[in-house]
Amino acid sequence: MRKRLQRLSALIQKETFQLLRDRRTLMMMLALPLIQLFLFAYALKLTVDHLPTALVDQSHDSQSRALIESLENSGYFDMNFILQDEKQVMQLIDAGQARAGIVIPPDFSAHLERGDANLLILLDGSDSFSLQAGFNAATSIAQTYNLKLITEKVTRSGSAGVSLGSLPQSSELRVLYNPDSNDLIFILPGLAALIIQSLAVASAATAVVRERESGTLEQILATPARPIELMISKLVPTMVLILLDMFIILGIGVFWFKVPFQGNPWTGILLAFVFIISCLGLGLMVSTLARTQKQAQQISNVLMLFSLLLSGFIYPRNTMAAIPKAIGSLLPLTYFIRIARGIITKGVGMSILWSDTLVLIFYAVVIIGLAAVTSRKRLD
Repeated sequence: MRKRLQRLSALIQKETFQLLRDRRTLMMMLALPLIQLFLFAYALKLTVDHLPTALVDQSHDSQSRALIESLENSGYFDMNFILQDEKQVMQLIDAGQARAGIVIPPDFSAHLERGDANLLILLDGSDSFSLQAGFNAATSIAQTYNLKLITEKVTRSGSAGVSLGSLPQSSELRVLYNPDSNDLIFILPGLAALIIQSLAVASAATAVVRERESGTLEQILATPARPIELMISKLVPTMVLILLDMFIILGIGVFWFKVPFQGNPWTGILLAFVFIISCLGLGLMVSTLARTQKQAQQISNVLMLFSLLLSGFIYPRNTMAAIPKAIGSLLPLTYFIRIARGIITKGVGMSILWSDTLVLIFYAVVIIGLAAVTSRKRLD
C-alpha cells in the first residue's frame, strides 16, 4: 500500500510539473471559462430592438406623424432612412442596411376617418430574430394605435354609431424572403458557413504542427521551398475537400430540407472559394503559432466559440457591445454569413455583396501573408 501511494504521489507531481511548464495550455484552461462567461454576459441578447427601419411617408399629415412617433417611441424601430417609395425600401432591405420598412400611403388621415386606411410593414425574413421582434412589435403597436383612434372617435361623436368591431385602419404585414417563417431558411446559410470555417480552420491548424511532432519538418526544411510555397501546398488539397463538403451540405439543404436557393450558384461557388481560402489562412496562422496539435485544437475551439456567438450566425450583431462586435469583425465567417444569406435566401448578386467580398479577399491575402511570415520566423 505504501509503495502504491508513493507511485501515485510521483505521478501526480510529474503531471503537475508538466502542466505548469506548458504555459499556453495552462492559460487556455484558465482563460476559456472566463471568456465564455463574458461572451454570454455581454454578447448574448435575445431581445432584438432598435431595428434599422426605412420609412416612406406619402401622407405627411398629423395622423401619419402620430403613427411614426408611436413606432419610434416603442424602441423597436429606428427611422434611419427616409425614402420616397417602396422600391427604395426593398433595395435597402436587400442590401441588409434596413431590417424593416414602413410605407404610409397618401391621404392617410382621410382614409382613417373612412375606416379603410392601409399601412404597409415590410420585414426582413432572412433574419429570424429581427423578424420575430419586428412582427410582435408591429402587431402590438398597430393594435394600440387602433384602440387609441377608436377612443378618440368615441370621445368626439359619442358611443352611438361607432362599432368597436371595425378598426379605422388596417395593417398589411408582408414577410420578405421567408413568408412561412421557416427556421431552416434562416439557419442553413449560416450553418453551412460555420461548418466550412470550422472544418477549414481545424484541418489547416494541425498542418505545420503535425510535421513538427512527426519529425518530418527537418526534412522539409532541407528543401529549397519557401514558407509561402509550403503554405500553398498545404492549402490546395484541403481546399478541394472542403469544396466537396460544401456541395454536399448545400445539396442536402436544398433537396432534402427543401430550402430554396434563390441566387446564382456560380456566384455562390466563387465567393465560397474566397471564403475557404480565408479560413484556411486563419487555420495556417493558428498552426504556425501552436507548438502541439493539442494547442492547435484548443485555439480552434476558441475560434469556434467566437464564431458561434459573435459572427451573426444566431445572435444579431447590431445588439452587441462594441468590443464583442469588434472581435467578430476579425472572423471571415462574419462577412460570409451575410454573403450566404444574400445569395441563398435573398437571391442578390455582386452589386449588393461587393463590400463583403472585398473584405474577404483582403482578409485572405493578409492572413496567408502573416502565416507565411510567422512560419518563417518559427522555422528559423
